[in-house]
Amino acid sequence: MRYLITGATGYIGGRLAPRLLDAGPGSGGEAVSVRCLVRSPDKLRDVPWAERVEVVQGDLLDSDSVRRACDDVDVLYFLVHSLSESNFAAIDRKAALIVAQSAREAGVRRIVYLGGLHPEDSRLSEHLASRTEVGDILLRSGVPTVVLQAAVILGSGSASFEMLRYLTERLPVMLTPRWVRNRIQPIAVRDVLRYLVGAARLPAAVNRTFDIGGPEVLTYLEMMQRYAAVAGLPRRHVVGVPLLTPRLSAHWVNIVTPVPKGIAAPLIESLVHEVVCREQDILEYIPDPPEGRIGYDRAVELALARISAGDVETRWSGATSADVPSDPLPSDPQWSGGSVYLDEREQPSAAPPEELWQVVKGIGGERGWYSFPLAWAVRGWMDRMVGGVGLRRGRRDPDQLHTGEALDWWRVEHLEDGTPDGDGRRRWLLRLRAEMKVPGRAWLELTVTPAPDGAGGSVYRQKAVFIPHGLAGHLYWWSVAPFHGIVFGGMVRNITHTAERAGRNAGAAGRRSAGAA
Repeated sequence: MRYLITGATGYIGGRLAPRLLDAGPGSGGEAVSVRCLVRSPDKLRDVPWAERVEVVQGDLLDSDSVRRACDDVDVLYFLVHSLSESNFAAIDRKAALIVAQSAREAGVRRIVYLGGLHPEDSRLSEHLASRTEVGDILLRSGVPTVVLQAAVILGSGSASFEMLRYLTERLPVMLTPRWVRNRIQPIAVRDVLRYLVGAARLPAAVNRTFDIGGPEVLTYLEMMQRYAAVAGLPRRHVVGVPLLTPRLSAHWVNIVTPVPKGIAAPLIESLVHEVVCREQDILEYIPDPPEGRIGYDRAVELALARISAGDVETRWSGATSADVPSDPLPSDPQWSGGSVYLDEREQPSAAPPEELWQVVKGIGGERGWYSFPLAWAVRGWMDRMVGGVGLRRGRRDPDQLHTGEALDWWRVEHLEDGTPDGDGRRRWLLRLRAEMKVPGRAWLELTVTPAPDGAGGSVYRQKAVFIPHGLAGHLYWWSVAPFHGIVFGGMVRNITHTAERAGRNAGAAGRRSAGAA
């Protein structure tokens, strides 16, 4: 069985790929292979299953690359949704039409699409209407298609779960809109993945939508109260506010949770409707496991356990918005023209490069940014207030980073873990691209190299790059420039001192162990 996954760098696609590999051959005993179509192959370079799949570069809006990716494929998974782009409906429509035609011409035997659960005979939000339209396009493609329609997906790292989690944990007293009393049929991400894997083997005659959900129907208010109980929190106090519209709710979620307004808005718009399965015909083809589908409380327990153990497989923030530019890069020798502002700093360190790199690679999240925490916090809040991502996205893992994942208000654009340069000297590099709202484009590049001439220790280099957009961009740079000495200078000093202190502590511990022996 040969699979093609579009959206493999996203929350669901990044979990589906290894499960398809682990599911093994079908009833015919055929071998299993997985191909991932991505715009940036580097984003899959560091995932644990990267060497087990075929990664091809392409874009769903480029018919040639989609056609090539569909060659010799049995099952195609369409797991891509535009959220923050202003013309998302047109983008998704075009992508669906290209995929439908390419799959048909390539002889693909099955398309599987994950859409949104929605009520019949109701005026849908733009996002739900767009997802429904994509499903309809695929169903009319001439390729047997399964459209799985889910409501709230519960799992560590999902946007729906993080919105629920932070609203409940941070607000012991909540002002709630009317939609929190609408009924919802949430589903655990493990059950979603089980349905996605099973859908590949449905009979060829099946070409339809299926509603999928967990075993319980709850209101969003009940979900928050039961989350509090599972998490060991006191019961939350609720005050109804009838005038809190979905748009205002999205602003509130943007401030209180790590989920930015651009993603919170479609999530809330889907909750304005009651989203309950109208049928459960999927059980005729993919029956429940002996233990049954995962209930709400158990799904919350599993998600919290993953978060507590630092074992979050994928996160909603791992996907990159299509409208965020990535060029030019801070390491480019030539710039593309226009004004460029730089803040470059360098500091020798007595710590070995490997130890200094561990500090650099662990930056952000709970550890912070090693300088002037108040300034970082204030800047994060300012970004949240204007609809940006702020600092609350944190890290997926406290010690490991992957290319393409979110790190507070940054995106990991490039990683080099001890890569030899042209002279054979090793270099460790972390390049971050800013996704906060600024009048321009910004990067932060952190580099570690061994000390020159074999002197021992290492050299830490730090470069901030800003390309202003219009007069506002220039004014922004010069308004924050007076703080660079405190913020960026403090980072250089504290990062190198932290690595040296860790080395001294490790050496002292080793001497104590030797003395005890």
